[in-house]
Amino acid sequence: MFAFTEDAEGNNLPAQFSPWTAFKSLEVSRAGEPNPSFDTDECLDDIEKHGFHVTDAHVRITETLI
Repeated sequence: MFAFTEDAEGNNLPAQFSPWTAFKSLEVSRAGEPNPSFDTDECLDDIEKHGFHVTDAHVRITETLI
């Protein structure tokens, strides 16, 4: 389970999967290089809409957590 958020503390991440542990920080942009681990556009869309993006085994599950 991986989550992406602009909140460095992860305070807005879904509680049902807590505790969350910070792994690393990434700079992500729509104009940047594609990332083989996650869909950049989906990630940024979810962050804009929900404040976070969550994947399970590289499958987007953000909408199921709202």
